[in-house]
Amino acid sequence: MPSDRVPNLASQKSASPKPSWTKWLRPDPYALVLLSVVVTASILPCRGDAAVGFEWLTKVAIFLLFFMHGAKLSRAAILGGIGAWRLHTLVLMSTFLLFPALGLLVSTLPNSLVSPTVKMGFLFLTILPSTVQSSIAFTSMARGNVAAAVCTASLSNMLGVFITPLLAGLLMRSELQSGGGDLLGVMQSIILTLLAPFLVGHLSRPLIGAWIDRNKGVLSKLDRGAILLVVYTAFSAAVVDGIWLRVSGFDIVTILFLSALVLSVVLFLTRKAAQVARLNKSDEITLVMCGSKKSLASGVPMAAALFAPAQVGVIILPLMIFHQMQLIVCAMIARSYGERTEIPDETEVLGEASA
Repeated sequence: MPSDRVPNLASQKSASPKPSWTKWLRPDPYALVLLSVVVTASILPCRGDAAVGFEWLTKVAIFLLFFMHGAKLSRAAILGGIGAWRLHTLVLMSTFLLFPALGLLVSTLPNSLVSPTVKMGFLFLTILPSTVQSSIAFTSMARGNVAAAVCTASLSNMLGVFITPLLAGLLMRSELQSGGGDLLGVMQSIILTLLAPFLVGHLSRPLIGAWIDRNKGVLSKLDRGAILLVVYTAFSAAVVDGIWLRVSGFDIVTILFLSALVLSVVLFLTRKAAQVARLNKSDEITLVMCGSKKSLASGVPMAAALFAPAQVGVIILPLMIFHQMQLIVCAMIARSYGERTEIPDETEVLGEASA
């Protein structure tokens, strides 16, 4: 794994021009592609035999996605930063306790303010694991504890394969595709669709790990392509089922407002938690950056595996909006952290990982 030594950023700052703040407001290109897929599915949804074919392709894509998630998970990366146990505990508490608590609060709001459809999608959003790539990238940009970020983001995704379906079974049982709240049927579906390929992929890492590490760029594109396939299939089924009759412009505005509110609360509380726990600045950054994210890459295939095809498009709509918002906001926060005057030494950056 490359060294986590922080370069002399003071000299780099003076040498390179400061990017305009508007750079961080630009939409993520992949988010624009996702939006175009949603528009395409709304205009030209797959129907009949084509829909059946796309559903089978989606199942294959989900299997491959979770196989690759397992194969890409490095035990060395997890063990490399495992010493920062307080930090990891706080990140996991934010991801799997704080977020779901906020999701439950949203679900208690009256239907006249927030539609049941939006509540359902928002609750699913809050039980997802953290991101990996953007959490690490923003931690690095903010000059945080990169080693611990790699560890805690990987750990969150690994545990999310187990915890997210469990929370879905507990909190959203009536909505799961087995119908009627059949928790045993749900768990069997989860084991076959999510856990089995994940574990097989991870156990295969000693055999294919080197090949995966050499081809990360290609595999990343395949991952994103698979997600686009799942989104198109999900929204096609949702459009045929009348999603745009159930989701209004007011619902979109509500999702935007709730996304901003929940993200603001989590960012505030994670920063306060870091101060109460007396984490150093590098670990505070890691907590804020890793504890405030939700994974689109894990959430879309999980939704497709857990919910009926016609429900998936509605379920992932809040996730897609929140995903773009978290990228914009956290990019600006990371830039602000990165421009702080004090330059941490290597000991601070590694933080508790060496303790």
